[in-house]
Amino acid sequence: MTNQTWNAVDNYIVANLIADDPVLDGVLARNAEEGLPAIDVSPAQGKLLNLLVRMAGAKRVLEIGTLGAYSTIWMARALPAGGRAVTLEFSPHHAEVARANIESAGLGDVIEVRVGAALDTLPGLAADGAGPFDFIFIDADKPNNPGYIDWALKLSRPGTVIVCDNVIRNGVVVDEGSTDANVRGARAAFEILGRDPRVAATSMQTVGSKGYDGFILAVVG
Repeated sequence: MTNQTWNAVDNYIVANLIADDPVLDGVLARNAEEGLPAIDVSPAQGKLLNLLVRMAGAKRVLEIGTLGAYSTIWMARALPAGGRAVTLEFSPHHAEVARANIESAGLGDVIEVRVGAALDTLPGLAADGAGPFDFIFIDADKPNNPGYIDWALKLSRPGTVIVCDNVIRNGVVVDEGSTDANVRGARAAFEILGRDPRVAATSMQTVGSKGYDGFILAVVG
């Protein structure tokens, strides 16, 4: 199998299962114009997040790592009337682009963007009584996964779904001697969620237009 095959299959999935969406296409176009890195989830992955939010019956979503709000919009569209999403973004420029994208999607009254290092803004969420959240998506800098997961658990309830992205790292996650901070952060996610008795978790390897990676899917008991 090659990346060319993975891309072709991803294109097939999108062509058959995901409707054309000028709004989301515009989000990706604006992100590129504004110089944001092209590291958004793929359309197939965005649809998966949308379906997971719906399956969980989530009314409150927390996202750690906004970028240009492509994944945020996918999740927020799955919320019922009165649902809310909070997304945390380190970069003021990325947050500005994200807010413009959110407005273009008609979700300005559903999604709140908080700016700053997530480990600084997460305590504010707790202080504001924003939780507990029903669905939490962790997709930020990987070395800080331990802190993000700790806060995700603090801001969860029994039944909360937690998804932690980019944990397979092209297969290098199995290298216990790796000095790569991203790999170490991925391994920490496995270790923390795997040993917490409150959590039931599994992980899926993925291939596609984003290459070879994967995510952890967990439910808080």
